[in-house]
Amino acid sequence: MSNHALANAAEVLKTARCAMAFTGAGISVESGIPPFRGPGGVWSKYDPDKFEKGYFKRHPEEVWPLLKEIFFDMLGRARPNPAHLALAELEAAGKLAGIVTQNIDSLHQAAGSRVVHEYHGSTRRMRCLSCLTFFDSAAISLKTLPPPCPACGGLLKPDFVFFGEGIPSDVHAAATDLAKQADVCLVIGTGGEVIPAGRIPHVVKQHGGTIIEINLRDTAYTYNTTDYFLEGKAGTRTPELVRAVLG
Repeated sequence: MSNHALANAAEVLKTARCAMAFTGAGISVESGIPPFRGPGGVWSKYDPDKFEKGYFKRHPEEVWPLLKEIFFDMLGRARPNPAHLALAELEAAGKLAGIVTQNIDSLHQAAGSRVVHEYHGSTRRMRCLSCLTFFDSAAISLKTLPPPCPACGGLLKPDFVFFGEGIPSDVHAAATDLAKQADVCLVIGTGGEVIPAGRIPHVVKQHGGTIIEINLRDTAYTYNTTDYFLEGKAGTRTPELVRAVLG
């Protein structure tokens, strides 16, 4: 079944007018980043309530050491895996219009992908909650926590979406526009539990597009949205698919 599905999925992708990818935590697991949900996930070890924006503003001295540990030390060590590299290769060959990712690890960009809509933001930037200036995270020392704003001394917050925060409207618009145009969507490493991001493949489907899903096990997409399901690791199945498309 799987090889048959792979050949059919490759054929659809080969002839796509506008293909996109929608990625989640599962694509980065093989880069050493644990998923947030499920057994062994980040939220099984850390209290997600600490990462609610109001709590952070009230208790920055408690939350910042956790932010450093999870989002800067752990994510900072990660490198792109074969799945990220395969998507970058597909884009370079003119076969992928862009990626919408729920991940904040910037591994798609590190792999060479150019059009990446980061639905939940990224760790690359920080923003001061007082003067609203943006800073490159690499320029901010984390020796003192919370790190003070270099401009006004205010509280810096990593530029990714905390609980209780809305999705940036420009990113939501760009991601939705791409989904409306796409006639093929690769869903990789996500089951779509997180809303509103998880609606993106449904938008593709509603506009007549085909869904190719790569996941370790079936998800909420598999039976009602997915057209071709390639079961297995993202780092194995994605390169297989891309090789079948590019030859």
